[in-house]
This record gives sequence, structure tokens and C-alpha cells, in this order.
Amino acid sequence: MQSGFITTGAPNSTMNPDLDKLQPYPFEKLANLKAGITPPAHLPHIALSIGEPRHPAPGFVADILSHAFEKLSNYPLTRGRPELRQAIANWLQQRFQLRANSLDPESQILPVNGTREALFAFAQTVVDKSKADPLVLMPNPFYQIYEGAALLAGAEPFFIETSEHHGFIPDYDAIDENIWSRCQLLYLCSPGNPTGAVTDIPTLKKLIHLAEQHDFIIAADECYSELYFDEQTPPPGLLQAAQEAGNSAFKRCVVFHSLSKRSNLPGLRSGFVAGDAEVLAGFFKYRTYHGCAMPLTHQIASTAVWADENHVRENRRLYREKFAAVLEILRPVMELERPDASFYLWAKTPIDDAEFARGLFAQQNVTVLPGSYLSRTTDNGNPGAGRIRMALVAKNGECIEAAKRIRDYVESL
Repeated sequence: MQSGFITTGAPNSTMNPDLDKLQPYPFEKLANLKAGITPPAHLPHIALSIGEPRHPAPGFVADILSHAFEKLSNYPLTRGRPELRQAIANWLQQRFQLRANSLDPESQILPVNGTREALFAFAQTVVDKSKADPLVLMPNPFYQIYEGAALLAGAEPFFIETSEHHGFIPDYDAIDENIWSRCQLLYLCSPGNPTGAVTDIPTLKKLIHLAEQHDFIIAADECYSELYFDEQTPPPGLLQAAQEAGNSAFKRCVVFHSLSKRSNLPGLRSGFVAGDAEVLAGFFKYRTYHGCAMPLTHQIASTAVWADENHVRENRRLYREKFAAVLEILRPVMELERPDASFYLWAKTPIDDAEFARGLFAQQNVTVLPGSYLSRTTDNGNPGAGRIRMALVAKNGECIEAAKRIRDYVESL
């Protein structure tokens, strides 16, 4: 008897060949780098490698979740609860100085399960593989989800150098017309990961003009936008720049925000996408098939979290304290500066960055991420080489202890 499920040949012969283009994730490379090392047992391990917030989550979230269990018997809508979308619209309009009612919660906002899944899925929606040689542009160094999203959408990633010489902002002026003409999607990250650099309004307006001229979409990853140091000067956003540029419909502009960093809720997996209604209509259609609706319990909790700023201000205060303490310890021995925003330090290393990270772990049981693991080598070299990324997410005392150990290690070289 024959079966329609009998297969022949190599087991993976029908797999998507674009999967082979994906490079190991930075933390996989970091695990290999540390393999075989036994750090000093008397020193507790301190991880500054992963950007996982560890400040206390807002206490009211647990109360809301505990009273929302009955909602688990209902299927959530992909578009999300109207109350959540309205809370997000209110927050965006207040935070980015948008005109009242400038965002339609029905057509211009979609809740998502964190920005990571949305940033990936978005490329699958907007890249048109029928056009010749589509490009997805992104900064270099970068969040590796951008690259994977581009490759699995059938496009080629194009990396824009993001160096100290250019203020850690991608050098958009170095991109020629041929590249812009092939661009279908530009990933913008401000404040940047790993540099913490903030893109200003004039640059955002210039990118919006280029998007109109060459008909591409801007996906602005703004998940670090609420981690800044001066309460009077929050980082600007893409929708804010679009409104100032007269683009009141936010054409070709889409922003991604999350409660993970803002509210110390990475486990809630709650964020949103907002902007161009026509683009979001296509993204919504994709998501109805993707099966990624946010659980109703999380939607109810998120509605309250987006409406509260007190815990966010306290969050920033804690980061200000940590940055001040760590910088005081490390500045005498390393080249590093406080970023514009975010919770990362992007520090120069006196030796090769991977060698530095390996030696630091071996001698001091502190884990940092080599900058070269966050970048790709182009004709201009690897812009992350000779740097490490330190995520100041642990408690204040832990970060201070890590800084002291890093200083001891540097002084031992």
C-alpha cells in the first residue's frame, strides 16, 4: 500500500533554502566563545550581555492579571480591544506631541506580542519579491531580527555603517540613488541598539522625504524611546517628524513600541505597531493568518500600563543612578560615554572585543557581548569590532560590582 506521506531523499530537501542564510544569533556565538572556561567560583556571575530589564514591574499589573482570568475562555481579536487601542493612541499623542485625534485607533494601531515578532513579521508583509533585487536597509551594528526578517522575506539586507565618526547615526548620505531605488523597507532604530544614539527630527524628515521619493516604507523600532536621562528632552519619534513634515496621514511611516523596556515587562510580550493605515491594513491581514493575537488578559493589563507614567519616571531614575555610578568607575580606564538614551554602554576595548569578553569572563565571571557579534563585515570593515555592549539592567549594586571587576580586568591587561 502506498502512502502520500512517504518521502525520499535528504530529510531537509523541502526546507526553505533561505533558512541557510541565517547566521548564528549573537548569544549562540557568545556561548561558544565562553565554552570550556571555568570562571572563579568565589565570584558570583554577573550578566551584562542580555538587554533583559530587571527593575520591578508595576505592582498593579499582577492585580489586573489576577482578576482577568475569566477572559481566558474567550478568543482574543487580532485587532485588539478598542480600549487598548485608544490607550495607545492617547499615549502616542501625548508622548510625541501629536495633534489630538491624529491617530485613528481603528485603522492606525495594532497590538502585537512584543516588537521582536512584529519587526520580523512586518518584512514578510511589505517586501514585494516580484520586483527585481529588493533591498531591506538597516543600521550596522543592528538588531539581528532585521537581517533575518529581510532574508526570509526574500530580500537582500543592505547594511548602513553606524560609526562614532558619524555620531553613531547611520550615514544615510553615503547611500547612492541606485540603492535607494531598490529599497523596499528601511529599519530605523532610535534610540539605537547597541549605541543608544538618538536620530534627530531633521534626519527623520529627510528619511521620510526619501521614502516618498523612492516609494519605500520606514519601520522605526522605538522600543528604547522611554529610557532617557533628561526628563525635559525625550527622544523624538518618526510619527512626530512626519506630522512636522506635513505628512498627517503618516504615509510610509510605521513605529514599533513595547512595554518590555519602558515598563520592565518583557514577559508580558506586549507592544504595538502604529502609523500608515494602508500599510497596517495589509499587516492586519497577514496577522489574521499568522495567529498571533495578544491574550485578552495581557490586553487588559497593557491598557492600564500605557496610561501610567509614574512607574516609567521611576524606571528612568534608577537607570540614571546606575549610569552615573558605572561611568565614574570605568571612565579612568576605558573609552566610553553615556549614550543619548537606552540602557546600553557601547565601550571601546583595549584588545580585540571577543578576546576581551572571553578574558573578562575567565578572570572576573562577568559576561558582556562583543560588538563584532552585533555587526556585519562590509567593505569598510566591522563597525562593532573593538567594542563591547554592556546592558546595565541588573540592580545598582550588581552593576557597580561588575564595573569594578571590569576595571580590575582592564588594569591587568
